[in-house]
Amino acid sequence: MLVLSRKECEKIQLGNDITLTVVKVSGDKVRLGIEAPSSVKVLRDELEAFDDGPQTIAHPAKLLLDSDKEALPLAS
Repeated sequence: MLVLSRKECEKIQLGNDITLTVVKVSGDKVRLGIEAPSSVKVLRDELEAFDDGPQTIAHPAKLLLDSDKEALPLAS
């Protein structure tokens, strides 16, 4: 594993067409910007289990509501 240190606004180039930018560092959190072609899948590690599904995951409460729509009473 290559470990690099970067400050805010500094970039890392991966290959010819992927750029990582350190957008903000605040406490123990780092905000990264990723520029990549649309053909490159960018997936957070914790979502790897959903690799075959959609790339955006809805809030768990919304998933519950969507799955139980028929069981919910309709507002009058």
